[in-house]
Amino acid sequence: MKQETRGLLVRILLGSALGLLVGIIWIPYVIHSRESSFLAVLACVGLGAMAGLATQPFADSGRTLLLHSMGHFVCTAAFFALLVVELNMAKDIRGVLFWESLLLLLYLLIWLGRWTGWYLEVAQLRELLGLDPGPTPLKWRETLPYLPFVLLLCTALPLGLRGIERAAGVDLPALTGLVYPYLILPVASLCVGLSLGKRQGVCPLFPIACFVCYLPMVYLLFNESALFHCFMTAIPALAGNILGALWRENRTKRNNGKEDLP
Repeated sequence: MKQETRGLLVRILLGSALGLLVGIIWIPYVIHSRESSFLAVLACVGLGAMAGLATQPFADSGRTLLLHSMGHFVCTAAFFALLVVELNMAKDIRGVLFWESLLLLLYLLIWLGRWTGWYLEVAQLRELLGLDPGPTPLKWRETLPYLPFVLLLCTALPLGLRGIERAAGVDLPALTGLVYPYLILPVASLCVGLSLGKRQGVCPLFPIACFVCYLPMVYLLFNESALFHCFMTAIPALAGNILGALWRENRTKRNNGKEDLP
């Protein structure tokens, strides 16, 4: 058995075991029962296995990558739909489709994040081989691959969370008013900025893009009193970008030092 295949099976088994543990512990709490629903636990196991499969590297060709991604999403969506039905999270097919659309949004967010990292690594290889020109002004071209990720994080995700709140009929928008701006948004902005800085150095347009993309959400979901939310994505994005650039510079100096040794 090849090492890659063995590693893939290990990830599937670990994901399935974690899903089984979550299903046994979490499902009874959700359905207010002492026993777990077999189908709900099965869905958790399947979702755990799909999470393990999601760590596999990108395929060698675009067509293979597309087929693998579509197949993975279809299986993930099937298990997720089963979980939604078993936990009575939707009243009808429209409710199931609503949750599936949120899953698709999350899937695209993760997929774009991985694709962006892969794209920039290829660009670095081309630069090392002398096939890529120097950085563009303000590194706009280097920042551009991250724009779809920023749009999903700063625009599509808060709209999706507000849709969940409206569907649940909650009076206090805790997701969009507390959890998202104070936790998800700054942490995700910091991590993405760190990734960009490690690959491309300081890119000043990235925090500006985060600020601009979230700005319409202030007026769509809140009012002008929530303008500080824009800084809660821009400042962590800038900090992560600078930290990533410092890490990149330090690694470059260490590598150059090793090359200078006799």
